[in-house]
Amino acid sequence: MTMAVRLPDFEAWAMFACVVEHRSFSGAAEAIGVSKATVSKAISRLEAHLGTSLFHRTSRRLTLTDSGNALAERAGRILAEAQAAEEAALDASSAPAGLVRIAAPITFGIRFVADAVAELLAANPGLEIDLRLSDAKVDIVADGFDIALRIADLPDSSLRARRLAPITARVVAAPSYLEKHGTPKHPADLAHHACFQYANAIGAWHFRHPNGEEAAVRPAGPLVTDNGDAMLPALRAGLGIARLPDFIIDRELAEGSLVEILTGWSPMNIALHLLTPPSALRPARVELVIDFLALRFRNICARVEAGGA
Repeated sequence: MTMAVRLPDFEAWAMFACVVEHRSFSGAAEAIGVSKATVSKAISRLEAHLGTSLFHRTSRRLTLTDSGNALAERAGRILAEAQAAEEAALDASSAPAGLVRIAAPITFGIRFVADAVAELLAANPGLEIDLRLSDAKVDIVADGFDIALRIADLPDSSLRARRLAPITARVVAAPSYLEKHGTPKHPADLAHHACFQYANAIGAWHFRHPNGEEAAVRPAGPLVTDNGDAMLPALRAGLGIARLPDFIIDRELAEGSLVEILTGWSPMNIALHLLTPPSALRPARVELVIDFLALRFRNICARVEAGGA
C-alpha cells in the first residue's frame, strides 16, 4: 500500500513570507487581499505544524523569533519561485509586461542605466521599471530586487552573477598634489601618500605589471566615501590620490585637472557584474531586461574610452 504524501502548507508559507515583508499581519492581509484573521489563522496553523513560534507578538510590535528568522528567507524563496512559475506561464502567451526592480551604483546609474531604462520603456509599453540608485551593497533577496548591477571584484556569493564587462580603473591625482608630495613610481609608494578610499571596498589595492609582477598596498588617507564623484572636489584641490573608474574621471583627465599615475600598472579584478536572486525561475520581463542590459553594457569600456557619456 502506497503511503500518502503530505504536501507542505504552501498558503501558510506564502502568508508567512508576506507578514515578514510587510512587518505586520494587517499589512500582509491588505497586500494579499484577505482578512487579517485569515492571515493570523494561517500563521497559527504553520506554527502548530512546525512546533515552534515564528513571531513575538505584543500590542505594539511584531518581531521574528529565532526560528522565524531562520525560516524567513526560505519562505520568501518559496513565494518568489511560485510567483515566478505562474508569471512564466502567463508570459509565454503575451508580451513581457509588469514591474522589474533594478539596483545600481549612483554615478553609473545616472550616466548609463537611466538612458538604458528610457530605451527599455520606449520599446516595451507594458514594462515598468523601479530603479534604485545607491552605492551601498543591497540585499537583493531581502529588498526584493530582480536585478542588481555592481562594479567590484565580486566575491563568492549564493546569488547568480554574470560578468558583463571589465571596468578600466586608474590611479589619479591633481598636478598640484604631485608637485607638493612627489609622484609614486611603484604601487608600494602609495603607502606613503594620502589616498582616498571607497567605504564599501576598504582594503588592499591590487596591481599587475605587464612583466608579470603583482603588487598590493593598503592605502590610507583623509577621505572615505561610498561615491566616486564625492572624491572629485578633494582630488582637484590636491588633497590626495584615488583609484577611480574611467567613467567618473574621463572629463577631469581630458581637462588636465587630474592626471594618471602608475601608468605601467593595471588595477586588478574590477568589472561590471549583473546579479540576480538564486532562483532559476524568472519572469519573461526580467529575462528581457537582463538580456538588454547585458548587450547594452558589454562594450561599456570601449564607449567610455572613445569619449562616450
